[in-house]
Amino acid sequence: MFRRAFWFTAGAAAGVWATTKVNRKLKQLTPESLAAQAADKAVETGHRLKEFALDVRAGMLQREAELGEALGIEAPVEDPALPAPRRAAALDSPRDGARPPYTDTHSYNRNEDH
Repeated sequence: MFRRAFWFTAGAAAGVWATTKVNRKLKQLTPESLAAQAADKAVETGHRLKEFALDVRAGMLQREAELGEALGIEAPVEDPALPAPRRAAALDSPRDGARPPYTDTHSYNRNEDH
């Protein structure tokens, strides 16, 4: 009698364990779960690429400073953690609202060029 109870309990425990494992695996294979895993991997890859780029830039600046020192050239060294300064566009309209000078004197018609 105890032998049967033991094997019955062992079988029930094995069944619960197997069912739990299968359900976990099925939840991991749902489209939402796969999308979340892919997004996590993409974010992780982005962070690794950023760290790599910063390491490369720091090494580049260090080597540039070494070469400048060896050649006797003093060059400003930028902080690798800061982005490069942004440049204003060359064709921006004036801020005071005035029209560009070429429109005050004559109109431009592309058909007149032919």
